[in-house]
Amino acid sequence: MKVQHKFLAFSLLATLSLISCGKKMPAGSVESGIVVKAVPNISDDFIRGMDLSSLLVEEKSGVKFYDFGGKEVDAIKMFSDSGVNWVRLRVWNDPFDKDGNGYGGGNNDLATAIELGKRATKCGMKVLIDFHYSDFWADPKRQLSPKAWEGMSIDDKASALANFTKESLDALFKAGVNVGMVQVGNEINNGLSGEKTVINVMKLLKAGTSAIRESAKSNRKNVRVALHYTNIHHSDDIDRIGAILENFKIDYDVMGLSYYSFWNGSLENMENVLRSYREKYKKEVMIAETSYCYTAEDGDGFGNSVSGNGDIMEGYPATVQGQASMIRDVIAHANSAGAIGVFYWEGAWIPVGKDKEKNAAIWEKYGSGWASSYCSDYDPTDGALYYGGSSWDNQAFFDFDGKALESINVFKYLKYGSTAPLAVDAIPDVFVSSDVGTPLKMPEKMAVIYNDHDKNCSQSVVWDAEALSAVDTSTEGEYEIKGVCENTAVLAHVKVLFLNHAVNGSFEGDERSMWRISFKGDKNPTDFQRKTDDAHQGDVSLHFWSESDMDFAVEQTLTNLESGTYRLKAYAQGGDVKESAADFALFAKTSSEEREEHFMLSGWANWKESEISALHITDGKLTIGIRAKTNARSWGTFDDFVLNRIGD
Repeated sequence: MKVQHKFLAFSLLATLSLISCGKKMPAGSVESGIVVKAVPNISDDFIRGMDLSSLLVEEKSGVKFYDFGGKEVDAIKMFSDSGVNWVRLRVWNDPFDKDGNGYGGGNNDLATAIELGKRATKCGMKVLIDFHYSDFWADPKRQLSPKAWEGMSIDDKASALANFTKESLDALFKAGVNVGMVQVGNEINNGLSGEKTVINVMKLLKAGTSAIRESAKSNRKNVRVALHYTNIHHSDDIDRIGAILENFKIDYDVMGLSYYSFWNGSLENMENVLRSYREKYKKEVMIAETSYCYTAEDGDGFGNSVSGNGDIMEGYPATVQGQASMIRDVIAHANSAGAIGVFYWEGAWIPVGKDKEKNAAIWEKYGSGWASSYCSDYDPTDGALYYGGSSWDNQAFFDFDGKALESINVFKYLKYGSTAPLAVDAIPDVFVSSDVGTPLKMPEKMAVIYNDHDKNCSQSVVWDAEALSAVDTSTEGEYEIKGVCENTAVLAHVKVLFLNHAVNGSFEGDERSMWRISFKGDKNPTDFQRKTDDAHQGDVSLHFWSESDMDFAVEQTLTNLESGTYRLKAYAQGGDVKESAADFALFAKTSSEEREEHFMLSGWANWKESEISALHITDGKLTIGIRAKTNARSWGTFDDFVLNRIGD
């Protein structure tokens, strides 16, 4: 198979050859616009990597980058000057339709990798080549075979993959690209190049790794072979993957794992998984992808993958300092685990413009959006439906106008750190829920995040009195209340609603000791089951199953309830039992009475709502629960206990 090189003239290259890259790194702590705590024992050769796969099409789309003084600069030079020492570049086989129109997302064919790789090499950087072995995006959601390989037997596909790998690397080496590492596939948890069975994926991995070794040997290059998986928060799955690779004797040097703090769990878990893998399987480890946002705003009218309060990690606001702090901490935890490095994903993928309508034509022409409409035939279920701009522009190291952010310098401050005058970085909005019919209680203090995280603390807040007086607590409603804390404007989002006074009524929290389960017989017929399809909402429900008779109750006792009138609801689904053979009852016990509401199950996912109204609480105490008794086979789940105060 011959690799087709689509070399495109690029006038900027002549100028770039004259650019001097890589300023001298600091010899000690410096004062800066950001605070970066030094990373203990980080080595000079720790990989401070940056994926810049979309950069070439960004530049063709008219995007320009500027240094801190507003002078136009080559983005690769800017990253090099800021301490980045590796560049990661994805390679797709043939990201073009039959008429030569690019699929978008960078149109990352081999020619693009060569162009960008040469520029990175001129700046003294090493290059990681990320073969997706697809004509477009490859990730856990999709692993599409290249068009040219469709219909091939697994043996023919393995041969084609090996040839493509070797010929591509030979071309990169011949062009002078300093390739230091090569990935065989991208986030291949659920397959590779259209193959899903373990044995076929392993055959492709063997073909790819062997081709890399062969090309490196023939070109007299020292190249690491890397594999790339994601879902690092599922540690058991990562361990299982390592065992499979070991069992099939896959020849690789580095296990690369994606880690996005807003999707993939805690920093501590990431560190533990990396360390465990390195020690157990005797392989080098790295974070192959990570990122964080410097703003929650959108820059090109397309919308962002990460934005809003649900994506912002506690202690890491969507600010330039917050971005720098998160990346510093990802690197610190990876380094502590013995990782060889961390790659940031697409740190220069900024908007081509602010007007979505004008941008659309540019995205289509140059491939600078995440996908173009031309990918429709190849990727009909995703790219064809949602093509458009960059969903990553708020996670770059340049603002929407292309000016470098202070956070780009986090990479060169890792060894010795940097300081800045103490300042408030952010005060997160607070969310206040108030029960209908009760006085509104506003927080007296707010959590303040300083640029020096060691100084984080709570500070007094003053709320706008006029806005507070406008809150009507007699009925449900939503309000925004402004305030001032540390001379900074703050905001509270207030909801007046019927609060649920049942504690962990949906069983979602790990702490479930407030629920008591009693049963007759030798075996408890219940368990807390994490299965979305069997939950009324969320993922967890109280599951029960019995081949014959069972008799159990689940209940919790509440104290310190406000005096008033309450309403109790709960939900149940299940089956395999006749009404004559079963008795299910929602119950509530006050100090003066006990009430029951009997119900029957009628099949899977056919949720039954049971309700007990007008519960009068005078001493703050109430016991709620469900009793279940059958003398035949039965199964089902209980979920969502809701206790609302509905009046005085």
